[in-house]
Amino acid sequence: MNFETEKISTLFQKIFIPTLLGMISLCAITAIDGMFVGHSVGSDGIAAINITAPLFMVFTGIGLMSGIGSSVIASMALAKGKIKLARLNVSQSLLFLSVFAVILSALMFIFPVKTSYLLGASDYLLDYVKTYLLWILPSFLFLMWALVGVFMIRLDGAPKLAMWITIIESVTNTFLDWLFMFPFGWGIMGAALASSISTIVGGVLTLYYLACKAKTLRLYPIKIDLRGFPLFAKKIANQCRIGSSAMFGEATMAVLMFVGNHIFMQYLGDNGVGAFGVCCYYAPFVFMVGNAIAQSAQPIISYNFGLCNLERVKETVKIAMKTALGFGILTTFIFSVFPHFMIGLFLQNDNPAALLAIAGFPYFATGFSFFILNLTVIGYFQSLERIKPATFFAVLRGGMFLVPAFIFLPKILGIEGIWLAMPLSEILTFAAIGVFYLLQNNSCKKNSLKIKT
Repeated sequence: MNFETEKISTLFQKIFIPTLLGMISLCAITAIDGMFVGHSVGSDGIAAINITAPLFMVFTGIGLMSGIGSSVIASMALAKGKIKLARLNVSQSLLFLSVFAVILSALMFIFPVKTSYLLGASDYLLDYVKTYLLWILPSFLFLMWALVGVFMIRLDGAPKLAMWITIIESVTNTFLDWLFMFPFGWGIMGAALASSISTIVGGVLTLYYLACKAKTLRLYPIKIDLRGFPLFAKKIANQCRIGSSAMFGEATMAVLMFVGNHIFMQYLGDNGVGAFGVCCYYAPFVFMVGNAIAQSAQPIISYNFGLCNLERVKETVKIAMKTALGFGILTTFIFSVFPHFMIGLFLQNDNPAALLAIAGFPYFATGFSFFILNLTVIGYFQSLERIKPATFFAVLRGGMFLVPAFIFLPKILGIEGIWLAMPLSEILTFAAIGVFYLLQNNSCKKNSLKIKT
């Protein structure tokens, strides 16, 4: 792929289709867990997995933050012919994430009960949550490798390989889910073990490619001593600064699940958490569609921005926004019109939790179009290293709007208000982006008039 001269629409399609399929395959790992757990353990098992989901989102957010940050820096370095700098950047990112994952996983392994309660487990669900947590923890290191690796594999010119790695993960997880939960009868432990093994497979394949098979972005040996550590820390901080809005984007999903679990528990008890849990299996699919669009546009935008080719940057943004709008309308339609079918994949439709989910899902789905559009816009700001607007809008949708919506909407609208908290947050964020765009345009026009006069 030639980021400088190849037709933008062709280039975007080459990256987007395998990226989208890879992202969906990655989400399928968790969703397939839920389907098997729902039909073997029941809504209590789904509720327990949903309670641990924010933890998964935290690790994914950190991984995406470092992955996007290092990918933007590596893209611009490659545009300027600085291959060694690009390689070093990738290696530093992987080292930082490895240390982070090992330390945090070890702490939670030592204190599993405290971690479970902190995540929102009730006494009734404690055993389920603790069991799932202990068996999923070993996979987080390999999850980090895979998250950074797929960015670099795509940038290395092999997006289809990145797709196949995630598909292999998904197929492995599906087979092991069936094997561990039905023939072996291991229940929720089997679900966690299947996810761990499949994630380890993906992480190992990714690291093997970067270490041995990469064309350009092969790993570079790192030597860190006391004198070199400040420079290493500075480079990692720069990666995190650029990719921080991606972490906040993932944090939005964590806040959605964490606060949502507590609010649903408060109003509807364990069945409410189970109902919300089913819906939260679908939310990451929508999140990954937005992510796939943003990540497909990112190397094209960053590379051409590094060359000051702004016309190609603008063309890429237009294609990305049109794609986001199309997928947003499609997902909203599917999830609004077919809730019985979508919920039925996880639970029997006469299950109390399923009945709550079927009633609430059409409300929840109204926010999906704005969800995808917001992620695409934030991804655009990241690609240009415009950290302040990217971070501001990520924080806006993830905390400043979402948490108050969860707290106050149920008091105003009743149960429907809980389901509408996420849509309201995304709509308000999209409106804020629109205001920002108009103010920026007016400012540019005024400056242009001043220059002419």
